[in-house]
Amino acid sequence: MESPRLVATDLDGTALRSDGTVSPRTTAAFARVENAGATLVFVTGRPPRWMHAVAGAVRHRGLAICANGALVYDLHTERIVKSHLIPPDVLKEVVARLREKVPELAFSVEYEGGFAHESDFRLDHWDGKGGAGFRVGTAALTSRPGAKLLALHPRMDPDVLQEEVCELVGDLVTPTHSSGRALIEMSAHGVTKASTLAVLAEKREIRAAEVIAFGDMPNDLPMLRWAGISYAVANAHTTVLAAVDHVTTTNDEDGVARVLEDLYR
Repeated sequence: MESPRLVATDLDGTALRSDGTVSPRTTAAFARVENAGATLVFVTGRPPRWMHAVAGAVRHRGLAICANGALVYDLHTERIVKSHLIPPDVLKEVVARLREKVPELAFSVEYEGGFAHESDFRLDHWDGKGGAGFRVGTAALTSRPGAKLLALHPRMDPDVLQEEVCELVGDLVTPTHSSGRALIEMSAHGVTKASTLAVLAEKREIRAAEVIAFGDMPNDLPMLRWAGISYAVANAHTTVLAAVDHVTTTNDEDGVARVLEDLYR
């Protein structure tokens, strides 16, 4: 089998260990990819403010597609080079529709340069990385373009909540989830990991058939379905395990690295 020309991998739950670190084995496998002349792209739900440690671990090589496709981030310069944002009027309409039908939701927004949240949005340990953000009212939250709108419910099942959000606002934004919490992540309509990755690949004259992708959660599904070769880690969400061509070992067992070591010798 010819080695893929582009490797696209999710980070949390996939290429990273459960503690958020990049193992030495995985770092070495990434270096093999680039030494072979292939393109390595990290495709993540993370915002850029969570990417500094990853950039350092991979020696500031390559590009990252952040916020589920909304932002393209240069790991060398640690700067955003492309944005697909949700306009303020759409943010306002989405929040209004969801609040009317699911009043227990609390909202936050990732911007190009920062994060803000309503007072009742329950932060977890990840939300404080790169700055905890500002606590604001709804009007201020939706007053400028956002890369990602997040809606948190205190107890609903994430899959059930995503289905409801899709029904209510799927004509305005693209909802998904990835955290294990009842936290729905919404990008601009039509923007996914796959849509931004496809544009990046086309600019390099790389076909989908020449791409291998790795993931673990529903936000990875568009990318995994688009890529010529798709892998899930063994700890992946059931919908991801059912959708891929292959399954490797878990993220804590360096599943991504094991595959790359076989492909790039």
